Amino acid sequence: MKSENGEFIISGLSGDGAARLRSPEDVIAEVNRVGLLPLFAGEVPGLSVEERTPDTWWWSGDPERDPWYWREAIAASGRAVYGKFFGGRAGFVSLDCFPRFANVRRDGYDFDALYEDGKASLRCKKVMDCFALRPELPSYELKRLAGFGKGGEPNFDGTVTKLQMQAYLAIRAFRRRRNAHGEEYGWPVAVYTPAEALLAPGAMELAYREEPGESAGRLFEFLSGRVPGAGTSALMRLIRGG
Repeated sequence: MKSENGEFIISGLSGDGAARLRSPEDVIAEVNRVGLLPLFAGEVPGLSVEERTPDTWWWSGDPERDPWYWREAIAASGRAVYGKFFGGRAGFVSLDCFPRFANVRRDGYDFDALYEDGKASLRCKKVMDCFALRPELPSYELKRLAGFGKGGEPNFDGTVTKLQMQAYLAIRAFRRRRNAHGEEYGWPVAVYTPAEALLAPGAMELAYREEPGESAGRLFEFLSGRVPGAGTSALMRLIRGG
């Protein structure tokens, strides 16, 4: 996705090619096949939902065809991990690949150990501590509980994006707010959860037994066999996040 004169331009497919993704089910199947799938175009040509769907489908308001709605359905399904994992932009990681992906992004640390070693900020800790109260929190409630906003900590959005880039947080669903009468209103907002909540029990502990470099190598081997022609450096940046 490119920005021109303040407008976002989607680089979608034209015609009815066989490579087209036509539904959330198609996206999930592709995530499982490839392992990592950004929502928007990036450094690896062809490796995104954007490049595999028609530009006219985006932000059309049609839940059946609009990939912006698909991401909500996929996150809610729990069949892939969704979050801002790729250069601060959204995308999907398969359930099978995510433990190794997280081991790389976390450099082998669970969050408590990261903070104890002085490698995580107090702002990040305030966010992660909130999930001891509830396993899932909508963004507006997480912001309040973690002490951000007016008179509190700054840069809530940047903090939760960093935690997603480090694979500690994921987006579990999108839900609309409810008023005092229980009626929904406004746009759907992200509901966050610790990424481990989406994985099989013990999956991260098993991944932590590998050195992060070994996990990166195994992911690279997996991706390179499924994304022909992708450059080594671009794939490794996709895996490592920088």
